[in-house]
Amino acid sequence: MKRFPFAIPAEVPLYLAPMAGVSESPFRRLCRRFGADVVVTEFLSAEGIRRDNPATISKLRFGADERPIGVQIFGSDPVAMGEAAGLVTDVFAPEFIDINFGCPVKKVVRRNGGSGCLRDLGLVEGVIRAVIRSTHLPVTCKIRSGWNEEMRDPVTIARRCEDAGARVLALHPRTRTQMYSGAARWEEIAAVVDALTIPVLGNGDIKTPEDAVRMHDETGCAGIMIARGSFGQPWIFDQTRDLLEGRPRRPDPSIEERFRIALEHAHMAEEYEPDRRGAAIEFRKHLGWYVKGLPGSAELRKRLHAVSSLGEVEGIFEDYLRGAEEFAGGEPAAVEAELLEVSPT
Repeated sequence: MKRFPFAIPAEVPLYLAPMAGVSESPFRRLCRRFGADVVVTEFLSAEGIRRDNPATISKLRFGADERPIGVQIFGSDPVAMGEAAGLVTDVFAPEFIDINFGCPVKKVVRRNGGSGCLRDLGLVEGVIRAVIRSTHLPVTCKIRSGWNEEMRDPVTIARRCEDAGARVLALHPRTRTQMYSGAARWEEIAAVVDALTIPVLGNGDIKTPEDAVRMHDETGCAGIMIARGSFGQPWIFDQTRDLLEGRPRRPDPSIEERFRIALEHAHMAEEYEPDRRGAAIEFRKHLGWYVKGLPGSAELRKRLHAVSSLGEVEGIFEDYLRGAEEFAGGEPAAVEAELLEVSPT
């Protein structure tokens, strides 16, 4: 068995993927409580860290209930990446440092960061080695299958990362130029699993617990990294664990319970962010995800996407539940039946 370089109480660990603007501390804490075994911060600029940029440093905050946690950094300057890794190690002491070689966003890759590094595998190795020299923590990597179709070679990229000293590798099997279009080629995850001696995490196109289990069965990946499948449904981790361990998957939360979880998440976000109005505006996307698939969700999302304080959300949810009861003739079960018909499973 390929062993992880830090303690994880699960044979097949479930990771919350690093996602800018999403995998902030409140969501990480929520996902840990709903069964995520490992979480990773949003990807953070090495230059921002080494220059002590307040906005960047604030995103490095995490609590004890988020461990085990990795801090993901990005950049194309090995010296800067090494310095950032050293600072994160000394000041924040996560379980591991993760290097982002996968982000496809233009403003990142135009500076050769993220998946931009994949155009130069010598640079990839140099960055990994510089980070390893600067920390005693395990160093892991997240990659894509290549820059474009002509340069698509996930096995070679993965081997270069392992040769440079990476201890765990996560693969999102799309190229940078694909962004999020087309289908993730899970067979490339299987090929990388076969080629490496270190643990490989599978990532990409996991929308349901069943998808996660199918990825594991088809690829033999050592762990599963869930990204967009967690949006508005942090319980996907517990449900996936049920299936991995041969139990019937627990049902989705009721509408009332879904709203309760969303409100709890909202209050955590409000406590975390010093700017309450900014926190409410930033949280609108989460609210949209939590209500996706509910009967009448278009109008509900319209109201939620206009909130400027999180205090408004509770009233909107109460209005919806009153209206749902009236719509169902006072029978909540009828509303639940309609939810099951329209929501993804």
